[in-house]
Amino acid sequence: MTAAALSANELIAQHRPTLDQALEAIHTRAYWSPHPEHPKAYGENGSLDAAAGKAAFDALLGTRVDLGQPGTDDWVGGEVSPYGVELGVSYPHADVDVLLPAMKAGQRAWRDAGPELRAVVCLEILKRISDRTHEFAHAVMHTSGQAFMMAFQAGGPHAQDRGMEAVAYAYAEQVRTPESADWSKPQGKRDPLALSKRFTAAPRGVALVIGCNTFPTWNGYPGLFASLATGNAVLVKPHPRAVLPLALTVAVARDVLTEAGFDPNLVALTGERDGEGIARTLATRPEIRIIDYTGSTGFGDWLEANARQAQVYTEKAGVNTVVLESTDNYKGMLSNLAFSLSLYSGQMCTTPQNLLIPRDGIGTEDGVRTFDEVVADLASAVSGLLGDDARANALLGALVNPDVKTRLEAAAGLGEVALASREITNPEFPDAVVRTPVMVKLDGAKPDDEAAYMSECFGPVSFAVAVDSATDAVELLRRTVREKGAMTVGAYTTDEQFEEAVEEVCLEESAQLSLNLTGGVYVNQTAAFSDFHGSGGNPAANAALTDAAFVANRFRFVEVRRQA
Repeated sequence: MTAAALSANELIAQHRPTLDQALEAIHTRAYWSPHPEHPKAYGENGSLDAAAGKAAFDALLGTRVDLGQPGTDDWVGGEVSPYGVELGVSYPHADVDVLLPAMKAGQRAWRDAGPELRAVVCLEILKRISDRTHEFAHAVMHTSGQAFMMAFQAGGPHAQDRGMEAVAYAYAEQVRTPESADWSKPQGKRDPLALSKRFTAAPRGVALVIGCNTFPTWNGYPGLFASLATGNAVLVKPHPRAVLPLALTVAVARDVLTEAGFDPNLVALTGERDGEGIARTLATRPEIRIIDYTGSTGFGDWLEANARQAQVYTEKAGVNTVVLESTDNYKGMLSNLAFSLSLYSGQMCTTPQNLLIPRDGIGTEDGVRTFDEVVADLASAVSGLLGDDARANALLGALVNPDVKTRLEAAAGLGEVALASREITNPEFPDAVVRTPVMVKLDGAKPDDEAAYMSECFGPVSFAVAVDSATDAVELLRRTVREKGAMTVGAYTTDEQFEEAVEEVCLEESAQLSLNLTGGVYVNQTAAFSDFHGSGGNPAANAALTDAAFVANRFRFVEVRRQA
């Protein structure tokens, strides 16, 4: 251990009140966040304002992020922003035969620190990340393609909230069992049997976080902080196109661990060479005992099947569905769906893809609207929302990679196009690839169409699927969730029996349901401390962000009994 610049008492005094508030929030599920969403809230008490954050990001371009890790055998990089900016940042590539033993070396002291001290150290890491939210926002924007405000909020405070939520759950599960107990069993006239027992939350080992391209911090922080708070060392392997936000995170974590008197190698990062596929190699190393992964179903399934020595948490692909049966706020429904389909060019694991609509139409406050009318009205709502290019750029961001553009262009050939995609120029970043969503009509009764709508088409693509009846829509919803999985389900109805039927499907198939959203809350958004992201109960993901199951299997209680 190093000499501590941050004492345990100081850390507990500073962060214990926040930890208690987080514990209360996950209990009540009420709204709470310690991280401001508005950019103007930053600039005081050591945090960077907008200008300083942009300057800090600009200063990173063309540099080497040297984390001072053991076992660095190369420097790798090559990130190019979806907005056309070449970042030119290089990162350490690890000789894992050197790095992994170094990471394990610090685990004993970290384990012995106990749940409370680990938790407040994690909160200090999050506090320092929060102070640099403007800098992180630019890093997220220029690796994910998110528009700046979304990168600021989702990559900043919302990601930090999810990290803190994981810490709160981790702490709660570790202190559920007392640290010690005196045990005495009466033996009648004989002396009682007496034992002194001690229970220690023992970490599994080194955790591996495999980052994603679209939400490097939002999807990366829950696993990172859940593992760290439960005593495990954490190796971060970012997506090669989105390294910078997680490299900055690791740098902050290493600084805080050092100042708190712990081994900085408890958190480390490795980049990868072009085509190396280092995640596959790392995932089966015996030292790796926990894996957090967000990405394609193919590799997620491979991890679950092959990383047998590790506890694997995956968020994979699903086919998110919205069922339209009736509404008493037709305009509000269209507006809400239009925003959901457009946000970040549909490049969210929670974006709706399939809109199931009865052929005869849906009931509204102004009478029945036919299938064709509903689809045309929704297409018009999307066009109206994105009609102004400046607003469209602020909502859509940029396509994260060429594969999304390829899928978008191919989708137009799958059926009748109800809403054509159009190209938008971003004046600030002329090399950005910006496209509005495409909407395609499909027939739920045609086998050829089923092949399209029963597969995830990640990106700004939605399918309006005609079904014979509302009952058929419910059954297709059930089959979709059961076979393909879903991170989100939405439904619009004024009929209590239909609402109950949809709810029953979601309860039986473990899918998170949003009903009749017509205001400023959208099916593809979730709030930390209150909403569960995914359920872990259908093929889209085997874990939920964040619940007790997400943290409890990252450690084991080890009991030591002594004769009293």
